[in-house]
Amino acid sequence: MESLGKAINQLVGGQAISTFETGGDNIDVRVRLVGDDRQHASALETLPMRTSDGSLTELRNIASVSNTFGPVTIERQNRRRQVTVLANLADGKPLAEAVQQVESLAQEIGLPTGVEGVFTGTAETMAESFASMLFALVLAVVLTYMVLAAQFESFVHPLTIMISLPLSIGGALGALALTGRTLNIFSMIGMVMLMGLVTKNAILLVDYTNLLRRRGTARDDALRQAGPTRLRPILMTTCSTIAGMIPIAIGLGEGSESRAPMGACVVGGMITSTLLTLVVIPVVYSLMDQFSTWVVRWFSHDQSTNELASPALLDHTSQQQLPSPTPSTISAASAKIAS
Repeated sequence: MESLGKAINQLVGGQAISTFETGGDNIDVRVRLVGDDRQHASALETLPMRTSDGSLTELRNIASVSNTFGPVTIERQNRRRQVTVLANLADGKPLAEAVQQVESLAQEIGLPTGVEGVFTGTAETMAESFASMLFALVLAVVLTYMVLAAQFESFVHPLTIMISLPLSIGGALGALALTGRTLNIFSMIGMVMLMGLVTKNAILLVDYTNLLRRRGTARDDALRQAGPTRLRPILMTTCSTIAGMIPIAIGLGEGSESRAPMGACVVGGMITSTLLTLVVIPVVYSLMDQFSTWVVRWFSHDQSTNELASPALLDHTSQQQLPSPTPSTISAASAKIAS
């Protein structure tokens, strides 16, 4: 079959046997059948072919020739043949929604065995961008925790502060839904910005609570005083941030459609995190403080138990190693005392 395909390719497509130079350009000289003998299927049927035993026979005796459709070029990806299907988005059609519709359509049709669909172009770029942004989001959370742990010199208080991070995600997604925006690369950038903005409210509460406790105030009293005292600076910083992002969220100016989702995420996330932080953070602080106190007591009790058990064990061991006095030893000692 391979030799048959090579023979037909040489007769129809031609074989380069030499080059012709003219005007500084090299032109291949190819030998192939004349035009009428390679244009029709009936002419190809009479082509002489050499069989495996060396005899000549016509092509129609060993193969069937028919007209059909085929690709002009064969494209490959990772050494596998591929067929590229191109499509453009309709007006106002989000890319993520279009990708989901294409995937559902491919599942309904059912691809043959060994055939798989892979997205390229802008869809592939979107998937890579989302993966990069998720990595950046996780890295932002880790770095935020490291900085807070270094500043507060504690592993518990940073966890209390970072509870405000998930409180902002709901508001960001809700703002996108209310404004009709989509979750794209710019809205993901807004999510990353929220990771650093929403923690400031919890920092103000926790830091002032720790200050009051160092002055001798009880935990619950410190929490009740920290909220009203830090309410004004929390509202001032939040309102200034929201006011600065409102023009971006509204979408004013050229190219604002791409930046509007980022502004909507920041505005929605700041509103919900500010309202919920004033209620949730004191509760979480109290629970985490109780948990840390219980852990310290448990370890201190375990350590004190080990310290008390160790001398008793040594004393008991020393008593076992002392030899018991024999009667001869007692008699010798009595005689010595009498003398």
